[in-house]
Amino acid sequence: MILRSQRYEILLIFSYLLFSEVLFAKADSAFDCSVSFNNTKFDLTTLAGEHVVNRTRDTPPSVMLDSLRFNLCADLTAQTTVPEQDQCPSGTRACLTKTNQKSDQSDRVVAVIPIAQTSKLEPNLSFSFTPKYLSLVFHGAEYPPTTPSTQQSLNLTLFCDPQGISDPKFVAYDSSRLDLEWSGPAGCPFKEEGGGNKDDDTKDEDQEKESVGSGIGWFFFVLLFAFVAYFGLGAYYNYSTYGATGYDLIPHRDFWKEVPYMLSDVISHLCSNVRPRKTSSRGGYISV
Repeated sequence: MILRSQRYEILLIFSYLLFSEVLFAKADSAFDCSVSFNNTKFDLTTLAGEHVVNRTRDTPPSVMLDSLRFNLCADLTAQTTVPEQDQCPSGTRACLTKTNQKSDQSDRVVAVIPIAQTSKLEPNLSFSFTPKYLSLVFHGAEYPPTTPSTQQSLNLTLFCDPQGISDPKFVAYDSSRLDLEWSGPAGCPFKEEGGGNKDDDTKDEDQEKESVGSGIGWFFFVLLFAFVAYFGLGAYYNYSTYGATGYDLIPHRDFWKEVPYMLSDVISHLCSNVRPRKTSSRGGYISV
């Protein structure tokens, strides 16, 4: 039983090392709109400042106005003309306010949600080459404060557009994640050491080739690792279960003994097909 439990632990360790991989890059929590990861740089300072984007939803007999106020590079400032209870707490970078509007009544704020906060920001960044865009995910507090609650987040998709900056677009909100789309030069990568060209197609192609090469390298590394793990775990199993030693430790030993002969047969068959056949040099004469 002890040997079996040890085998299971070893299998779990090998499985974790084989299949675990980091799929996204995390930026520093003190996000200041200077993005650098995977040798790729972005300058988001052109998007600095407070922005407001709205959407309306029909909720008869009233209308619901969803208003997102955000600043990617710094905390939002307090609004002197708005009551404190109708604002997000200090340290918020994205604040969603839901206002119920009715024609015969004054507007009523029904929810104030801190979508992204500096203390909980933990920005996740990713980049796509086709189409070319930068994806940023900022995190916020759980809402509502009472249970059950869900953590809030802002998912910004910033498309590369060297021609100019568009207006941000409120795409969706599912009570947990708010999706926002924007386009502008800030979504285009550049390299400082390469001269700061923000839309260098040649560099993008080099990065794509590098990613393909690294992917092939990882494939062969995983293949080699799996091969070594197969022999290591197989030998351990034969030793702990059957008390095998020497060549008997090799898993499926009979199969591996036959491999050289199988390869020899395959090579001989290929050579016989490739080798040109001898033809008679006596023209069309046929002996009888």
